[in-house]
Amino acid sequence: MRSRRKLRFRLVLSFALFGFGLSALFAFAALNIRERVENQLITSALQDEVDRLNEQVLAHPDRAPAFEIIKAASWSDRTIYKAPLSWQALDTGVHDLFETGPDGKPHHYKLAVRRKDGVISFVQYDVSRDELGKRQLLTAVLAAVFLFGLISLALGLWLSRKVLKPVSELAQRLREFRKNGKAEPLAPHFADDEVGELALALDEYANRLTSMVERDREFNSDVSHELRTPLAVIASTTELLQGSPDLTDKLRERLKRIERASRQATELIEALLLLSRAERRGPTRGETTEVAKVASDVIESQRPQMRDKPLNLELVVNGGLSINAPASVLSVALTNLIGNAIKYTLEGQVTVKVEKDRIEVIDTGPGIKPEDAERLFQRGVRGEGAGGSGAGLGLAIVRRLCELYGWDVSMRPRPDTNGAIACIVFQ
Repeated sequence: MRSRRKLRFRLVLSFALFGFGLSALFAFAALNIRERVENQLITSALQDEVDRLNEQVLAHPDRAPAFEIIKAASWSDRTIYKAPLSWQALDTGVHDLFETGPDGKPHHYKLAVRRKDGVISFVQYDVSRDELGKRQLLTAVLAAVFLFGLISLALGLWLSRKVLKPVSELAQRLREFRKNGKAEPLAPHFADDEVGELALALDEYANRLTSMVERDREFNSDVSHELRTPLAVIASTTELLQGSPDLTDKLRERLKRIERASRQATELIEALLLLSRAERRGPTRGETTEVAKVASDVIESQRPQMRDKPLNLELVVNGGLSINAPASVLSVALTNLIGNAIKYTLEGQVTVKVEKDRIEVIDTGPGIKPEDAERLFQRGVRGEGAGGSGAGLGLAIVRRLCELYGWDVSMRPRPDTNGAIACIVFQ
């Protein structure tokens, strides 16, 4: 999973890195300019001094030259042997020498050499002290960069808190609305800036969403009232007709089918209305349902769907199982799973197996491809094979109901033979 960082952290980090980078760049530029200027000044000073020394010796050979450099000497070509051997082969210019000083420690010297009219002059300058000052300057600059970095970090923290305070307040108000279950206008609480525009856009979206929810609630209420009344009339009428003494067995069987169909329609309406309300408020619990009993009722209601197929439909109970959910919800889920198994199985066996923590619907139909198992639960996707008809909404409704109550529904091919296994695991 990709890492997510808070906007405030990114803002603080960016500000701190910018301040640190700018300070480091400035420090590097200052040190580089200082070194270049210092080297140029020393070189120019030494060159001028050695030229002056050479001119003094040429003008007054019998007079000691005056100079203010640490070490200087001048010889003619005839007495150049008095100069150190390491100096004698050097050409006119300024040279870097690394030699042991009087204190026995290695020193860095700048040596200026001038050869003119048979006179050779040397001016030596110890730059080790300047390098010590350079190191001290470097330490000071690094400390300043570190200090400026800390200041940038503190300033970034302060600015991020000030800049993101309206955003945090907006998020807090949204959380409070979710807790209270009532949305109030957000825009009046914020200034006319970008956050205020966001609050205004959220208010407009909340108004549209509230209107949509209200229309949905009114529609569900109307559907519930308008459909339950005719279904109740159908159920009561079939019950009265079944009590007639002159009914034939064929008519009585047809009335039972009408009664089962009306009961299934009532359960489906209740489950869909429950799903609509629960997705807004959370699932309704508190009702205990026997899975085996509901499965038995669904099997009996689905037997007419077998028609004249050479198909055996049975219920196998391997353990008692009760769930904390309305019976109508489980009935709608099992009706879809068992109805699909009957519809897609031309001959053979459909077994509904109740285990300790699950229920399985096993058929001997054409089966499914492993890569299509999850796709069948998507809205509008229909299975292929015998009897493949419908809008492809049944399994999608089953998935929504199972997700609402925390159940795990799945479909997989049988490993031993043709067919499929639909399973609901109750958690």
